[in-house]
Amino acid sequence: MSGKTIRMFTLTAVLVMITAVVGASQAEARAGGGRSVGSRGSRSYSPPSQPYSQPAPARPAAPAYQPSPMGQPQSGGFLRSMAGGLVGGMLGGMLFRGLGFGGPGIGGMGGSGIGLFEIILLAGIGYLIYRFIKKRREEAPAYSGYDAYQQTPPVSYSPQPSDAATAALRDPAADLDQGLAHVRQMDASFDEERFCDNAMDIFFKIQGAWMNRDLAPVGNLLTEEMKRTFQGDVDQLLRDKRVNRLENIAVRNVEIVEAWQESGEDYLMVLITANLLDYTTDDVTGQVVAGSKTDPVKFQEFWTFRRPVGPNPWRLTAIDQK
Repeated sequence: MSGKTIRMFTLTAVLVMITAVVGASQAEARAGGGRSVGSRGSRSYSPPSQPYSQPAPARPAAPAYQPSPMGQPQSGGFLRSMAGGLVGGMLGGMLFRGLGFGGPGIGGMGGSGIGLFEIILLAGIGYLIYRFIKKRREEAPAYSGYDAYQQTPPVSYSPQPSDAATAALRDPAADLDQGLAHVRQMDASFDEERFCDNAMDIFFKIQGAWMNRDLAPVGNLLTEEMKRTFQGDVDQLLRDKRVNRLENIAVRNVEIVEAWQESGEDYLMVLITANLLDYTTDDVTGQVVAGSKTDPVKFQEFWTFRRPVGPNPWRLTAIDQK
């Protein structure tokens, strides 16, 4: 294998590594960012229950939802700009020279290909990007999953090593029936179908507010923890100058999968199956920088709502990925 071929192979491997690292920072941009956030009380330490039976017939798809034109930015703009501008331009120039179309190279190879200096530089850039992403995820409170819960744990709950085993041994069907019975004891008017319809309405409202960069209209639908998390996301995304556009939102099914009470509050978790067009544009140029305007994204998420026991309004307290 010639020296030039080896150099081009090495450069390709480095490029793949950098692309993978940068891509990992481009989380889905709908409300919640496609990640797990918020608190499920004591069950924050256990995975959400899966539907215990065959899914019920899909609820009729809601009409496609078209939020207002103003969009929502997406996080990671700095990383994408750096990788797309500096690294992209550098790699383009190096590949151009490596194929023999450029002048003298900067790696001491006299235009015959990619030098050792370039390879080391690219590897270093890839590592710095990885470290930056890792540090940002560890330090940013808005992107750390259950951090809001960890800061304010339930007073009466002390997690024990046996919790996960206990959760695994629960009969999901019996657990759900018992939980719903407890909810009805303090709220005789509670109706499962009406609750699912309400959960779907809240889903639409929160996605619309998220895209419009204004959480005020849905402030009463969020717990304080979720409000802080979403606001932190919005503030960060605005600084990145990105607009996330959510179009043709269709909810295919909403199903209650968990119900329980603790510390004087009702908790209900629903599994939401939906699809939408989710793409991000530059806030200034309007060019698409992530996602697709033509390929819809299908996803399933667990949304947990809580309220003081009794006929009180529900508020979103957590989003978990399936």
